[in-house]
Amino acid sequence: MTTPQTLTLGVLGCADIARGFVPGVQPSASVRVTHVASRDAHKARAFAAEFGVPQWHGSYEALIDDPTVDALYVPLPNHLHAPWVLRALAAGKHVLCEKPLALNEAEAQAMFDTAARHGRVLLEAFPFVFQPQTQRLHALLREGRLGELRAIQASFGFPLARPGNYRHDPAQGGGALLDVGCYPVCLARLLFGTRPLAASAVAHWGPAGEDRRLAATLHFAGGASAQILCAFDTAVHRHAMVVGSAGVAFTDYQNHIAPDRPGLLRVRSSPGWDVPLQDEPCEPANGFRREAEAFAAQVRGAGQDLAMQSLSLDVAATMDALRLSAQRGTPVELPVPRTDLR
Repeated sequence: MTTPQTLTLGVLGCADIARGFVPGVQPSASVRVTHVASRDAHKARAFAAEFGVPQWHGSYEALIDDPTVDALYVPLPNHLHAPWVLRALAAGKHVLCEKPLALNEAEAQAMFDTAARHGRVLLEAFPFVFQPQTQRLHALLREGRLGELRAIQASFGFPLARPGNYRHDPAQGGGALLDVGCYPVCLARLLFGTRPLAASAVAHWGPAGEDRRLAATLHFAGGASAQILCAFDTAVHRHAMVVGSAGVAFTDYQNHIAPDRPGLLRVRSSPGWDVPLQDEPCEPANGFRREAEAFAAQVRGAGQDLAMQSLSLDVAATMDALRLSAQRGTPVELPVPRTDLR
């Protein structure tokens, strides 16, 4: 169980991303992955042996009901996040859930309401948010080196060719917007610090009705905007340009920064051409470890971080509006957020 130093964490499912998460978290002194579960007992046993996880369960229910586990990491397919997170919260577990937290804002709100009723912490897993790279970008804005934030261009895409992958199926939360579009949407919301007022989007649709590529504009107060691109049919790319009245920054807003793969953060602190772009140093860090340690700090501290809760709800609401805009072919205004987050 939790000590002042260590949070015991169980992994609900053996998804590919869990194979990166577990070794990423292993060096942490504040989080320890102690259990893994799968609906296939052989898969759970093999995963535990491969990654040195001490205990395994042959069902999700058994892990949720295990009294020796404080919290769960949920890396299941998108459409399974809400039902299993709700069940885990009701059983008294804190939850770190992979992005996207939910299929829509209504689901996300229900999840946070359930967390509040049971006094549990729920955090959406966006590794880049907790990276030194992103924190440095935030600091540049606070320090005024870019002036007033006016515009963001952010994209994320890769070629998804595997037939049968759930990401091709809208009924399972598939589509580029939910799977990778949530990253640039999250970056824009994080840096502007507020939910957009309206969204406009166009999409290229796949044979199953999934959005394979989506381009959009988010409209913020004061005339500021963010342009978003996400795709399953492009070369791998993940970049953003952040433009202020007095400067510009370029970043790849990575999940992980390694010594042999430094993060991109280049800055020009001038509204003109006279100042060259300069590299901002980014400390190497594993985003899985950083997000897990931030989650553990919330559990040990005062509980739910309402700023992170608002971020997740605003991202979900924005993706709702983008999806609707792409379907209708018209701009969509976002609803005003709930003032009572509890």
